[in-house]
Amino acid sequence: MFIHLGGDIVISIKDVISIMDIESSNLSNTTKEFLSIADDEGFIRKISEDEPKSFILTEKDNKTIIYLSPISSVTLLKRANFIENISLK
Repeated sequence: MFIHLGGDIVISIKDVISIMDIESSNLSNTTKEFLSIADDEGFIRKISEDEPKSFILTEKDNKTIIYLSPISSVTLLKRANFIENISLK
């Protein structure tokens, strides 16, 4: 199954490690440092020019990509659970 992250980015649910809220994550110095290092090393992909509301940590073929999405983490989690519930029926 797949999840739409915004823009024209669709990824496989099985590649998702974590979906995090940007605003609450910015309260943590550790998370700020993690995102800064990831950006410096080229792991971050900004989906749109809109202000990001969430970041999605993914891994595919042993390659880590962090997507900055204009869609809230709550909405993305609902999409992921909706897809999961469909596949269970």
